[in-house]
Amino acid sequence: MKRITLFSLHPFLLLPFLLPFVTLQAGNSSTGNLFHTVVDAKGTGDFLTVQAAIDAAPTGRTAPWLIFIKNGTYEELVRIPEDKPFIHLIGQDKERTILAYNIHCGPAEGEISHRSNKVLGVKDGSVVVVAASDFYCENISFVNSWGVEQQSGPQALAMKNSADRQAFHNCIFRSFQDTWMTSTKDHHRHYVKDCFIEGAVDYFYGGGDALVENSTLYNVRSGSVIVAPCHEKAKFGYVFLNCTVDGNEAAAADQKTKLGRPWHNSPVAVYINTTMQIPIAQEGWTNMGAIPALFAEYNSRDAQGNLLDLSNRKTEYQGRGENPPTGSCRASITEQEAARYTYETIIPGEDGWDPRRMMEKLPAPQVKAGKGKATWKSIPGAKGYLVFRGDEVVGMTRDVSLELSGKGNGTFRICAVNPYGALGEMTAFTL
Repeated sequence: MKRITLFSLHPFLLLPFLLPFVTLQAGNSSTGNLFHTVVDAKGTGDFLTVQAAIDAAPTGRTAPWLIFIKNGTYEELVRIPEDKPFIHLIGQDKERTILAYNIHCGPAEGEISHRSNKVLGVKDGSVVVVAASDFYCENISFVNSWGVEQQSGPQALAMKNSADRQAFHNCIFRSFQDTWMTSTKDHHRHYVKDCFIEGAVDYFYGGGDALVENSTLYNVRSGSVIVAPCHEKAKFGYVFLNCTVDGNEAAAADQKTKLGRPWHNSPVAVYINTTMQIPIAQEGWTNMGAIPALFAEYNSRDAQGNLLDLSNRKTEYQGRGENPPTGSCRASITEQEAARYTYETIIPGEDGWDPRRMMEKLPAPQVKAGKGKATWKSIPGAKGYLVFRGDEVVGMTRDVSLELSGKGNGTFRICAVNPYGALGEMTAFTL
């Protein structure tokens, strides 16, 4: 996957974060009610910051509250409280819609430290914290600039979730140590699809039943450790299905990358149909102080598609303490066991939660354009349509036509938007 260019983020460049609640003149009239609110740091939306849009969202929702975020780097901390479920954050472009901040979990002179700052406690130390259920986002980069720029610890979270029904599609998560913390409650569900997760130390950690599908785990140093789960009695634990393990030159230079280590309790992590683009340590896993219930793989392959030999994978673990306990778990599962780990068995639960439906990409509209106007056939299931010219959003509408006179000639793009806010396939047209 193409790496994002590092950008300079200054820890005290806090203007967007400190701006008060600001409503701009455009209002919802500019959106045709396609989204409830639009965020744009340049001032063409309803709010200048993502947090202002969150603050303005109603509490106690039982249906999606759609927030569209235009391209830009938003240097701010974002907090979604427990009483604001069903927030859907829809970014314009995952590589250019960036939520970023310089924050870490340990004291360092001249940097923000949430251990010494009364406003930011340990439980709140992340660029984004989602305490509400039924959260969905797509097309956004979540970047902890401390981890990315320093390429060292301490803990520097980009994302932290502490609720059930958390869904992420086509997003990027970047830091170094502890990039993403999932809920530590065993019954909470996370679904992650088509995402890019970057780090070096325990960079996907926590608990809950988390299905990570068709995603890339990107290691940024020699000796990286990917997961550090703490499940107690999770039904499925961490499941990586059809994913890729990749990394930079340092990670690829030797066979020191580890798939994970057991943080607390009896953690579970399973890799199924994984492509290892970089060499993995033969033992695969390492100690951390707990005895895993299951740390295993099925059908792991190298970059050339060859089946990996799992016979040397670690099966014996040592716990903590002066006289640490020892225990063992399997390092592989059978084809029949692997078949149990599916979206249908892990995600819906008793309430029928179906985040794949939210992620559905509607087909591209068929457009006729001329004389400063574009028309198209209605797309079944579309809430409305977005029209772009280059990086600019030039139209949001529920109609099947849009006046573009005054927007100039050239190439435009259009996509349908589904009822959950997800952007569909793009088609280009010219005026």
